[in-house]
Amino acid sequence: MDSFKQKLRDAGFRGDLDDSASAKDFYSHDASLFEIVPELIVFPKDAKDVSLLVKIAAEEKKHLPQLSLTGRSAGTDMAGGAINDSVIVDFTKYVNNIKSVTSEKATAQPGVFYRDFEAATFKHNALMPTYPASKSLAALGGLVNNNSGGEKSLEFGKTADWVESLKVVWSDGVERTVKPLNKKQLDKKMAQKDFEGQVYKKVYELCEKHYDAIKAAKPKVSKNSMGYGLWDVWDRETGIFDLNRLIVGSEGTLGLTTEVTFRLTPTRPHSGLLVLFMKDIDRLGEVINVVLKHKPATFESFDDQTLYLSIKFLPAFHKMLGTKAFVRLLFNLIPDGLQLLRGIPKLILMIEFNGETVEEVKSKIHALHKDLGVKRAYYEINGFEEDESEIKSEKFWIMRRQSFQLLRSKVKDKHTAPFIDDLIVNPGYLPEFLPKLRKIIKKYKLFATIAGHMGDGNFHIIPLMKLEDQQERQKILPAMKEVNNLVLKYGGSLSGEHNDGLVRGPWLEQQFGKEIVGLFREVKDIFDPQHIFNPHKKANADWDYSFDHIRDHF
Repeated sequence: MDSFKQKLRDAGFRGDLDDSASAKDFYSHDASLFEIVPELIVFPKDAKDVSLLVKIAAEEKKHLPQLSLTGRSAGTDMAGGAINDSVIVDFTKYVNNIKSVTSEKATAQPGVFYRDFEAATFKHNALMPTYPASKSLAALGGLVNNNSGGEKSLEFGKTADWVESLKVVWSDGVERTVKPLNKKQLDKKMAQKDFEGQVYKKVYELCEKHYDAIKAAKPKVSKNSMGYGLWDVWDRETGIFDLNRLIVGSEGTLGLTTEVTFRLTPTRPHSGLLVLFMKDIDRLGEVINVVLKHKPATFESFDDQTLYLSIKFLPAFHKMLGTKAFVRLLFNLIPDGLQLLRGIPKLILMIEFNGETVEEVKSKIHALHKDLGVKRAYYEINGFEEDESEIKSEKFWIMRRQSFQLLRSKVKDKHTAPFIDDLIVNPGYLPEFLPKLRKIIKKYKLFATIAGHMGDGNFHIIPLMKLEDQQERQKILPAMKEVNNLVLKYGGSLSGEHNDGLVRGPWLEQQFGKEIVGLFREVKDIFDPQHIFNPHKKANADWDYSFDHIRDHF
């Protein structure tokens, strides 16, 4: 690695290089259950530095076969996608500029934190809506490379639906703009006698040759982050070819993103929440059908374990929120304390409506309340809470969004183990599916919180485990296999938005079959013939490698 560092400097790399023990330790983790110690962390100054880094890596790969580059922004990835045993490329230090914002679109670099990007778009009464629950911690590079969804995905889809164009450094070290092309533009690209032309030509031919199989392979759920999004690249009917659909969600395995232009949507000035406290979930499917008929903006949920932990570690919110917001949280929890005296709900449902006026929001909330309230006993809902002021509902969003961070920081004798953390099935199956899921969790004696996007059927299940205990570690594979089999039995996807990484990449063949995974490997070879970018992810993942890198100390 010393020779690689020297060649970078000799070639004019201007960013920082760090191979200190403390840096290696910090970058050996993301938000997953894995640990891989890198050899070097680099902090490029700009896109020119990133291009130079890739060019030198391509040259040195012949002499250093294990050399690879893994892009990283905020390191909030829960699947192990942002760690690597070679070189980590951190974008947050320097490649972190918001370049332009209007009411319709915004351009920024991957190291920009979403919270700062959102503040900039709010000044234009606009929003990029596909942010994750970790919106206060995550950065744009992670949103793009994981194809994030989040609480607004029911209405707005996923990040890929909002990317207008990308700038990406390809494996030949050249930064290129990637955007949708019509067939005439595509033919022109494919005629180029260079690496870019070759990539476009090979991907198009692959999509055209296997068109029906690729289209049929797309999971039949509202969102998916498994594999490469080949099914959305080429559409014969529209005549549009869009490589962004491959690169977004590729976990940096096809190139390093240096800039993204998002389309934005107008913010709605008012929102309100209807919260349902459900004593059981026997009639959950019927509740879901009623709710979805009213077309909510968001439809979220969390379980009794999340509620319990939020109450148990209530003082921790003081540090997260600050004194003023914490006092407001306490005050707003008083009515719910009285509500909970009637019994702890198994599930808390959060149904949000947006509108241009307060009256519009009130009307939507009251209509759903009335529709559900008529059959209140039938659904065995033991409480409602309406919030038309956008203040009282804050407590529920805090619990929902901060639950994972709370688990990571406050449960000292166990550790978060997100290995079944992002499954998705069609909501109509949930009344059958959730009890079977809980049965598996109980079988393996996993203390786990369940939260997620009820409107999509997308759930985040975070077991707490003593990963240093071999008996606990041995639960992971059989429990994961049982959950995977259950999800696929109901036609779901193993990942709705958290992506493959080290934890789900090994199960791509179970999800898609050999033929499609073979096409995924062809895509990787087309873009990255030397396999420079982010090894052991996507179609080249291996469970033995992943299992060997589960953390055993904290």
